[in-house]
Amino acid sequence: MLAKTLEQQKLATLMEPEGDEAYHQQPKVFKPTINTQFPSTSSNKDSILTNPILPQELITAILVRLPVKYLLQYKCVSKDWFSLISSPYFVKTHLSFSAKNCTHHRFLLKCRHTVKHCSVSSLFNESSIKALELDCPMKSPYNYVCIVGSVNGLICLRVGFGGLVLWNPSTRKFKQVANLMSTRMYKFPVSGKYGFGYDEVHDDYKVVSIFFESKNRYIANIFSLKSDSWRTLDDFQGRVLYRSWGKLVNGKLHWLTGDDAWGIMSIDLVDEKCRKMEQPCYREENLILNLGVLGSDLSVICNYWRNFQISQVEVWIMKEYGVKESWTKLYTIKNPIDMLCQTLCMSNEGELLGVLGSTLMIYNSKDDLRRYPEVANIDSSLEAEHYVESLVSPMLENEQ
Repeated sequence: MLAKTLEQQKLATLMEPEGDEAYHQQPKVFKPTINTQFPSTSSNKDSILTNPILPQELITAILVRLPVKYLLQYKCVSKDWFSLISSPYFVKTHLSFSAKNCTHHRFLLKCRHTVKHCSVSSLFNESSIKALELDCPMKSPYNYVCIVGSVNGLICLRVGFGGLVLWNPSTRKFKQVANLMSTRMYKFPVSGKYGFGYDEVHDDYKVVSIFFESKNRYIANIFSLKSDSWRTLDDFQGRVLYRSWGKLVNGKLHWLTGDDAWGIMSIDLVDEKCRKMEQPCYREENLILNLGVLGSDLSVICNYWRNFQISQVEVWIMKEYGVKESWTKLYTIKNPIDMLCQTLCMSNEGELLGVLGSTLMIYNSKDDLRRYPEVANIDSSLEAEHYVESLVSPMLENEQ
């Protein structure tokens, strides 16, 4: 009876209307075939999965569409449901549905010593919202927290100068990455640059770290979650990197370089090769560049300054990855109040949401209107990262 009651509650929850509108934000995710015919995990005639009230296919089709917080509860319904919801195929299929459902999309907001979160749709639809604090791993008033990157619901955090953590804020599971500093000495560890992404071919999550060693020599290292170890990239061609965090697009991490002129460098997470990227045709004088991601496209943010103030911002996107001619100028923002640091997402109506200095800005290019949603409980050290709620675990099978 308890199982049937929980099942009825689940169905009632699913019937409730969802008022959030969909937004154009498609992170890199697994690509399973959307097939909800999961194999039965038990031959027991009384199994909930073979309940005569609902066919098994319908039950699983409902479950893969539910938020993570409900699925964590429904693991307790029966051994069959626990086995089903924990299966790799279910985790991948649920992630695919979540990526398409805006109610499962959230922003991670970094404050000085902690991180908070809010929904994507609330930032577009409400003038004032409250960010809720998350139980951040390795939380300490003495540790400075930075968001390295996000993919498939997993977040990579840098805590302090050397600590790295892979964390799923939806399931609250985390894994501390082996400390690279303990295996190698660097003269300037604070100058390290990091990136986090997913290797789709090898089904592996990887962290890249790049450190200045000596005599203009840079060393790149890569951490594989599958092997739970670091190794040095032999192919890396050292360059002066301008920003700390790599941007993940098309299975590659991208950084700005600043040797003699602006450039873009990428590291492919599959073959682990370093390459130079083509840039858009922007004006080069009085310019500060930032990299971003809009939907599944790489973006370049051009901040032009005059008389020590930002006079204009241009946002370019590469519509067809790797094709220089596909670079398109999408937005031109005149006389912004500050530098555009990040592009976060774009609504179906074409509104741009980004980080402007220490605040968030929504820009509508059709009428040149700007809105600044008020987010309570955040400070001036604002960083933001989009993530999708998922069941993906940051831990190895023998650690769970």
